[in-house]
Amino acid sequence: MDSGIPVIFYGNHAYWWDGFWSQLCTELWFHQNLFIIIEYSQLVKHQFFTRLGAFSIDRSNARSAIGTLDYASRCLLSSSDRQNALWIFPQGQIEHVDKRPLVFFRGTAGIVERVLKKRDSIYLVSVVSRIEYLEDQKPDIFLSFWPQRLLKQGDWDGLDAFTTFMQATTESHLDKVKQEVIERRLDGFDTVILGSESINRRVEAFRKVFGKCHPA
Repeated sequence: MDSGIPVIFYGNHAYWWDGFWSQLCTELWFHQNLFIIIEYSQLVKHQFFTRLGAFSIDRSNARSAIGTLDYASRCLLSSSDRQNALWIFPQGQIEHVDKRPLVFFRGTAGIVERVLKKRDSIYLVSVVSRIEYLEDQKPDIFLSFWPQRLLKQGDWDGLDAFTTFMQATTESHLDKVKQEVIERRLDGFDTVILGSESINRRVEAFRKVFGKCHPA
């Protein structure tokens, strides 16, 4: 991506951990100025999210919500040597990963519209997450990014059309990842972080070392 053009990462919101791996991905790969929009209720309970670049949106207060969209667009438009990146979860609340149809609020579209009034283009990146228990006692987190899309001023079709586009893209993306996990087609995934060993792995390692030992 051209670092002079801001980017919005949008995706499903199925887990409390979403804000953490947005920071992790930024640190590992993107090295951008990170901004995250999360629910007001979550930020009140977990204020440390602000250390990750998070700010809240309160949809119960229309004036406050509009102010958040204005602020988000200013963050994306701010002058910087690094690319400005906003991570947002348009469902607005945590919902099951397989819930269909996805229903997105129009806030993301509102931010894009504001940016395109000042800039001629913005990047959009679909990113989805899925947690599964496979062969281990502990779960695996699967993250998937689709290639960025450059949206220009002339491509803008309005809030509703853009929101529908994001919903359809995210549903297709989630379904693809789900099928890959079901069929164990995991070659396209890279292991980024390994947690502590699960119990079954420790038992297997123990048996490998001592399995050939026999009592006298």
